[in-house]
Amino acid sequence: MWLVGHPWGMLTLLQFGAFTSPPALLAGLLLIAVVILVGRLVMKVAWRLVIIAIIAVGTIWLLGVLGFGVL
Repeated sequence: MWLVGHPWGMLTLLQFGAFTSPPALLAGLLLIAVVILVGRLVMKVAWRLVIIAIIAVGTIWLLGVLGFGVL
């Protein structure tokens, strides 16, 4: 939250009193849960891509060390 460092930041945050109602808190928590879920799925794909890239680069390097002209 960029407002917290500002001198009037806490006052501005306290003005959002509607965020303390249970439906607003529930909506906020659901939004956070969706962001985390999407982030987990993206990271799962990213990890697979990194592992595939490590295997590919390692294989190309190993073949190059053994004398095969891959690239």
